[in-house]
Amino acid sequence: MLVFLAVLAIIALYFLSIYNRLVTLRTRIRASIQEIGNQLKRQAELIPNLVESVKGYMKHEKEIFKSLTDARKAIMEATSKNDPQMMVEASDMLTKTIGGFRALMESTPEIKASETVNRLMEELRDTADKVMYARRTLIDLSADYNVNVVTFPSNIVANIFGFKEEKGLVTPMEGAHVEVKSAETETPKVSL
Repeated sequence: MLVFLAVLAIIALYFLSIYNRLVTLRTRIRASIQEIGNQLKRQAELIPNLVESVKGYMKHEKEIFKSLTDARKAIMEATSKNDPQMMVEASDMLTKTIGGFRALMESTPEIKASETVNRLMEELRDTADKVMYARRTLIDLSADYNVNVVTFPSNIVANIFGFKEEKGLVTPMEGAHVEVKSAETETPKVSL
């Protein structure tokens, strides 16, 4: 009888540890969604101030600033709704705008040399890296959590306590972004 109780206690502790792991992962997923929002909010607050500093150098390039403003508005809306998919879309919008801004800088040497513009570009890169890291964290946590929800024996605990799979970041499963072209597999040549 004592052996039976010991085995039962070990099984109960094991299931308790699975439950705690699922709760921890779910909590970390929610925290990572908040971190994406936090980084997008940082971006939305910091970039307009830097942009205002740079505008003096670039009065003739209003379209870029309009795009940056639109991206900032999208980020603010996504963070206020705490919607991960809207955050991803707003982040993608900003990334496209940054690409246009970089092209403009490269074609205008006097702008490229400006300390203010260099600081803006550094902050844009840093912020984009932080958002990408936060998104990567969400993807990893969602994958770990979802594996625990569907694999045996943790799926038993998940079913008993109503744990459901988390969506993580929603990305289309078809399209050019999931295809690698042969030119993309070649090692880039760098010539200085």
